[in-house]
Amino acid sequence: MFKRLVLPLLVLLLLVAGYFWLALSWSFSTGDRAGWVQKLSNKGWVCKTWEGELALVSLPGTTPEKFLFTIWDDAVAKEVTRAMGKRVTLHYEEKVGLPGSCFGDTRYYVTAVTVSDEIPLATGVVVPNAQPRPASAASAP
Repeated sequence: MFKRLVLPLLVLLLLVAGYFWLALSWSFSTGDRAGWVQKLSNKGWVCKTWEGELALVSLPGTTPEKFLFTIWDDAVAKEVTRAMGKRVTLHYEEKVGLPGSCFGDTRYYVTAVTVSDEIPLATGVVVPNAQPRPASAASAP
């Protein structure tokens, strides 16, 4: 009786665990997207993930394309929150085959963020990213 009931369930459990391990450790693609983070929220009933929206603008005056992403790591979410309002580059991994919303609403999982020092307007034309002035320099006449 043990071999007929428990062994098939154990094999099924091992197959499911192996599938999830493979889906979480293997990336379909990796890459970078640059733009401005315009939304970031911590969502979920049971499994909380950070869901965000990056506005991709190729040329000034054009309609921005939205890049929807998910963040698992709270430290990365904190970095993205600090960089809001600045042009950033998000490094992401695309995961395929993860079922349900417990892993996030998107297939794109951000693993790192870099704040851009310059904003490219056209080929060879860049504008430096606005840096806040120190309080002591702002009060000096």
